[in-house]
Amino acid sequence: MKKILALILALMMAFSCAAFADTLTMGTNAAFPPYEFYEEGDIVGIDAEIAAAICEILGCDLSIIDMDFDNLISAVSTGKIDFAMAGMTKTPEREENVNFSITYAIGVQSIIVPEGSPITSVDDLFAEGASYMIGVQQGTTGDIYCTDDFGEEHVSKFKTGADAVAALAAGKLDCVIIDNNPAKAFVEANEGLVLLDTDYSEEEYAIAIALENTALLENINNALATLIDNGTVESILAKYIPVEGNE
Repeated sequence: MKKILALILALMMAFSCAAFADTLTMGTNAAFPPYEFYEEGDIVGIDAEIAAAICEILGCDLSIIDMDFDNLISAVSTGKIDFAMAGMTKTPEREENVNFSITYAIGVQSIIVPEGSPITSVDDLFAEGASYMIGVQQGTTGDIYCTDDFGEEHVSKFKTGADAVAALAAGKLDCVIIDNNPAKAFVEANEGLVLLDTDYSEEEYAIAIALENTALLENINNALATLIDNGTVESILAKYIPVEGNE
């Protein structure tokens, strides 16, 4: 019976999807491994695989466009793309311009520092008299939170996380705050940088959809719920983010 109901739900969603699009266009910023990155010229990663699985349920083709992270919300709200997936966090400010799907992953903002840095925990950033220059990717929650916590004068904004990390490695910054999984990759690729044990913040990742496109929101939420319930999302996350001890 459960299989029959699932089939009926999938058919209903596919029919509904066909009513508004044969191809859904996803916007992303493909410089955020393991959620999205280039491999042999193609955009791959967690978000790309989840989006493909959603489109398979909906009976739609998937097209992925790479763009600046800071332009994704406006691209969704103006209809240039159907939805955005880029390790994007639900925030009250963003929810004024787009709708968000149900949560599909939990992200952690982490702190990268040079070896021997006086910054040994998140508390050091907030210590009385502290005056550090923090690198972030422009438009991300790391940017939003750091600007709010430390002020514009202490936040240096970069087009990509890789640019921020390069500036840190060159001695132009005191630390970089970015999502934990890209942070691990950046530290592994850059000798002399380390990842602090304490996290800066924790957040929910979701899919951004235009406010007026409630039909697409419903279809994506239904498909995403199915993929969460049947373990597909968990398996995709595990593929790119191995559980410690099972690597």
